[in-house]
Parts: sequence; C-alpha cells; structure tokens
Amino acid sequence: MAKIPTNNSGRGQRELRVKVKTARGRKLSSTIWLERQLNDPYVKRAQVEGYRGRAAFKILELDDKYRFLVPGARIVDLGCAPGGWCQVAVRRINALGERQGKKVGTILGVDLQEVESIPGAEIHVLDFMEDGADDKAKTWLDGQADVVMSDMAAASSGHKQTDHLRIIALCEAAAYFAFDVLAPGGTFIAKVLAGGAEGDLQALLKKKFNKVANIKPPASRSNSSEKFVVATGFRG
Repeated sequence: MAKIPTNNSGRGQRELRVKVKTARGRKLSSTIWLERQLNDPYVKRAQVEGYRGRAAFKILELDDKYRFLVPGARIVDLGCAPGGWCQVAVRRINALGERQGKKVGTILGVDLQEVESIPGAEIHVLDFMEDGADDKAKTWLDGQADVVMSDMAAASSGHKQTDHLRIIALCEAAAYFAFDVLAPGGTFIAKVLAGGAEGDLQALLKKKFNKVANIKPPASRSNSSEKFVVATGFRG
C-alpha cells in the first residue's frame, strides 16, 4: 500500500497531513470530506493506478482472499458507477484477452445512470429490480453468471438505523437477482452496513450457498460501518 510521505527533517518521523481551510460558502462537513480525500492513501493509489475511485481496492482485496475474478469468468456488477469494480474485473478475468493462453471473461456492468465506457466491459443502463432484468442480463452474458457483485448503497437519510435497513433491503434485492442469474458454484458479493438487521440476510444466503463470510477489507475506512458479505458455492 502506498505510504503518505514522511518528514525527514531530523526532528522525528511523522506523517505530513494536508490541512484544508474552511472556505466561505463551504460547509464544515465538506471541508472534512475534502481533507480526508486529500490524505487518503487509497485515493492517491487510485489516481496513480488509473482507477475511478478508491473502492476499486476493496474488490481487489476481496478477490485476493477469495479468488472469484478468474480468467474466463462471467461477472455482473450491480450499480457499477463510477466503474472502478468493472476496471478491476476487466484485468483479472482477462476480458480484453491480453493474457495469452488464458480464458477470456465477460464483465457486465449495470446502473440506473449512464456510466462512461470502460474498455473490455459491457455497460447498460438498467434497473436490476425491474421485471425481466435477470433475463436481460443472461442474454447479454450469453448464459449464466459466475459472480454477481454489488457495492451499492442506498441514498443516505442521515438516520443511521434507517440507512442500515435501506442497504440491507437493497442487498437482499441483489441477492434475489443473483439467485436468478448465477450458475451453480457461483459467488455473490455485496456491501452491507453493520447495524443488527443482517440476520435475515445471512439466513437467506446460507440456504443458497455453501459458505457465507463477512469481511471488512483493509481499503474500507476504519470509521465506516460497512462490511462485505461473500457467499460462495451457489447451490441453485
């Protein structure tokens, strides 16, 4: 992981932090967010490595552990904007065929909004909860998916418990979509927020998958309640 430059003046080692002054018209919350972005090593890595956001490292770290983005895999990325997860998948599943002798995979990104094109990825504007969305996905993939993944989060209401319930509901909807499009043995990955209402989701997934794990990858901010559920071995 890239490190923030340190002070080598001889007066002791300490991290150099960018301080942002509160400008007229800018809210304090915006200033705090901007300062956090400027000092986030994952943001810096994303810029250097060409990813569209720091979230790309979350899926990289999850895949390093569980190995679901393999050459030749067929992937559906729900709520794919801005496209960082698709960028990672393109490289790892060999969607561009750059790794000779390896199978060529397919990455399908869907979102409610237009997403700037990504070489090697097929991106569609689609509400995955609409009737027939699963059939459209299987048509675009020319078959079933090996992985359904989601970094979606419902719009924040400012009320922690409400936001938790909303994202659990969104994750459950993504899970039911996965049940319709996954091939046997497939994998489902989705972001959730810790908050006490995950029990029903866990029980649902355990009925359909051989293993269900919860993990907070290093790229997930320590002060965030987000974690990821990784369900492997879809039983159909």
